Amino acid sequence: MRLIVGLGNPGKEYEKTRHNVGFLALDAFATKHGFPEFRMDKKSNALLSDCVKPRFTQSDILTKPQTFMNNSGEAVKSLLQFYKIPPVDLIVIHDEIDIPLGTVKVSRSSGSAGHKGVESIFSALGTQDFTRIRVGISPTDSKPADVEKFVLRQFLQSEKGLLDQTLHTVTGTLESLLDARDKQTTQQ
Repeated sequence: MRLIVGLGNPGKEYEKTRHNVGFLALDAFATKHGFPEFRMDKKSNALLSDCVKPRFTQSDILTKPQTFMNNSGEAVKSLLQFYKIPPVDLIVIHDEIDIPLGTVKVSRSSGSAGHKGVESIFSALGTQDFTRIRVGISPTDSKPADVEKFVLRQFLQSEKGLLDQTLHTVTGTLESLLDARDKQTTQQ
C-alpha cells in the first residue's frame, strides 16, 4: 500500500492557486485512472480516494490534507500510522517556487527549500526519506519579491496551457514512480 499526498489548502478561495498545485495534480491523476470521488476522513482530517487499479499492483491512497498547508504533517503522519505504511512508500506532490512553471523534479531525502508544508511533514515523521514530486510554479527563474502573496495567487490565464501540460507531466512522473515500485516489488 502506498500513500500519495498532494499538498494544498482547503477552501474555495485557494482552489486554483499556485500553492494548491499538489491538489490539482492529484485530481488530474485520479481522473485519468478512474479513482473514486474523494471523501472526508475526519480522523486524519484529509480527503481520501483509494483503490487498486489494474495498471498498478498495489493499493494506492490519494490524499489531500485539509489541515492547511503548514500543518500537513499531522494528516500524513496519522494516515501512515493508521495504514501502517512506511515513509519509503510515501510520495508527496507539492509546489516549488524555485522552479519555473512547466518543470517537474523528483527528489528524495532532500531539504524543504523553505516549503512549510514539506517542513511540517519532515517534523511530524522525523525523516526526510520519502519521495517528492516538486512542481514548478514560478513564471521566471527568479523568486517574486513577496513569496507568500505570490503562492496564494491564481495562475494567469496566459499560463493555463502550460499548467495543463505540467499536470500531464506530473501524472506521467507519478505513473513512472508507481510502475518502478511495482516492478521492484514483484522482483523481490
